[in-house]
Amino acid sequence: MSVISIANHKGGVGKTTTTVNLAAGLARQGHRVLMMDLDPQANATFSLGLKKQEKSIFNVLSFGEPIRAIIQQRGVLDIAPSSIHLAGFEKNNDVGKEFILSEAMEDIRSDYEFILIDCPPSLGALTISALTASDYAIIALQPEFLAIQGMSDFIKILRTVKTRMNKELELLGIVATQYDSRKVLHKEIMEHTRQTYGDMVFESSIRGNVSLAEAQSMGQDIFEYDVNSNGAEDYASLTKEVIKRTIELVNSK
Repeated sequence: MSVISIANHKGGVGKTTTTVNLAAGLARQGHRVLMMDLDPQANATFSLGLKKQEKSIFNVLSFGEPIRAIIQQRGVLDIAPSSIHLAGFEKNNDVGKEFILSEAMEDIRSDYEFILIDCPPSLGALTISALTASDYAIIALQPEFLAIQGMSDFIKILRTVKTRMNKELELLGIVATQYDSRKVLHKEIMEHTRQTYGDMVFESSIRGNVSLAEAQSMGQDIFEYDVNSNGAEDYASLTKEVIKRTIELVNSK
C-alpha cells in the first residue's frame, strides 16, 4: 500500500488535476484507491461531482471522527472530501496536530492499495500533515520559472519532514503539467529540471489539453469524459510509471 501526496508550493500548477486523474487511472488498472482532498478550496472534491459536504476530512482532523465515516464512493474511486472549514485547521495551535492525519489513517491503510492526497498550495500545517502521513510525494511542475522556485521550496520542506517527522518519506517524482513542446521556454525549463533532478523527473508529461478542464467542469475524470484525449493518454502513461516506481521502491527496501 502506498500513500502519495501530490503537492507544490505554487497554485495553478495542475496538482488537483493530477491527483484526480492519477487516482482514476490507478483505479481503472484494478487497484483499490482512495483520493483524499486536503485543500480547503475542495477543488478535487468538486472536480468529481461532489457538492458541499456536511462531513469532510475537517471532521476527522478537528473532531476525531473516523475517516470511514466521511468516505464516499464515486464510480471507481473512494473519496475523502474536503470543505472550506478545513482552513481553520491551519490556525489552531494544538501541539502535534501534524500527526493527527497519520494516526487517523492507520485504520484504513489496509483497505487500499493507493491513497492519493491533494495538498493545498502552501507549506502550512495541512501540507506537513499530508507529508507526515505519506510514503511518497509527487511534485506537479508547470514549466515556468516561478513554479520552479515553488518546487525548490517544497523539496526543502520535504527533506525537513523526512528528517524530523517521517523517515519513510521519499520523493516519487516530478511531473511536468500543462506542457507545450512547441514553447522554447517549456523545453528549456524541463531540460534544466532533468539536469538538476535526473531520474526523479517522470518521462511522462501532461500536455495542455482543454479536455482536462472540461472534464472537471462536468464532475468527471478524464477517462470518463474523453478516453481518447491527449489528457487521458498522458495520465494513462503517468499511471503506469507511478505503478512501476512504487513497485521498484517497495522491492528495494
